[in-house]
Amino acid sequence: MTKGRPKGGTNKYWTPKEKYEVIKPILNFEKSSSQVTKETGISNGMICNWIKSYRENGNKFVENKYKRGNPLAKYSSKKFLSKEEQLEYENMKLRIENERLKKGYLVEGDGTVVIFKK
Repeated sequence: MTKGRPKGGTNKYWTPKEKYEVIKPILNFEKSSSQVTKETGISNGMICNWIKSYRENGNKFVENKYKRGNPLAKYSSKKFLSKEEQLEYENMKLRIENERLKKGYLVEGDGTVVIFKK
């Protein structure tokens, strides 16, 4: 089994159910965390964090806070946008620009040039 993700790959997103299936043998004292680490290829630290999170949240997993990926991708892949989608797209672009300005980034032109000003 290879360690880590393949070159150019992306991080795996684990659902709460998948996390539980991985840690269930540890919680039931059937296997040790090192045995599960060897079998699954998931780091021992991540498994320990999952167990800690599971116990702290009343024996359940909480959904991840952050959604992965580019939020603008769903709009840029469509040829024609409805009026509502156009407004959502424009709103999202303005929110991103606002966050960049808060962090001190200055975007010029079409957004390909980003200058950091302090």
